[in-house]
Amino acid sequence: MGGGGPNRGNRPNNGRYVDQTRINERIRAPKVRVVDGMTHQQYGVLPTAQALRMARERGLDLVEVAANVDPPVCKIIDYGKYKYMQEKHKKEAHKHQKGGKVKELKFRIGIDPHDYHIKILHAEDFLAEGHKVRIQLQFRGRQIAHQELGHELAKRIKEDLHTMGHCDQEPKMAGRNINMQVSPLPEQQRHRKFKTHLKGVTEHKDPHYQHGHDPREDKHDEEEHHEDDHHDSSAKSPPEAPPAAA
Repeated sequence: MGGGGPNRGNRPNNGRYVDQTRINERIRAPKVRVVDGMTHQQYGVLPTAQALRMARERGLDLVEVAANVDPPVCKIIDYGKYKYMQEKHKKEAHKHQKGGKVKELKFRIGIDPHDYHIKILHAEDFLAEGHKVRIQLQFRGRQIAHQELGHELAKRIKEDLHTMGHCDQEPKMAGRNINMQVSPLPEQQRHRKFKTHLKGVTEHKDPHYQHGHDPREDKHDEEEHHEDDHHDSSAKSPPEAPPAAA
């Protein structure tokens, strides 16, 4: 409820934080521009004492919301509600600014077209959810002698994802792998190439993906024999030649 004293809005939080918002008697300017915090009605420039009296009569606070203009702008509002809304907006802004996680996907050189399509759909999903996607292209055996195949695959991935993200780490050889990273475009610029009906947004947010391992993701530090190998092994290793007739 309103009507806080002169120290309200300046309470230390265990010595770690002091709220510098000026409210009520702490407002120093002799005149302020007054706005109703509930209806947004503007009362114009008033003497601070008169504006404070108006707030008191309604059981509310006079809160300085723009101190760097002349005269300062103040709202007649419940200070507790004002701070609650400020914190809520700050958390939402921080969440969007912070963005998502870094998701990881592995592609074998010579990957089966069906498996490639599934992984690209996962990459689209990650970018639509605001995550970065770290991609590792893996050579097996003698494939390392044909590095151009890896760079062709990297180029294809970049082209397939360019309407959803931009490559902020260009494809680069690292041992027997090629690594690259794609970051999401701003939400309004994302357009899916594959799931076009979703228009750049995610299809769903399964709560199981919020905690622990995301089943759509491949971890780069996992052993060579993990699940991804089983998906692609048939496509990468050519079938053995039949034994010669006796």
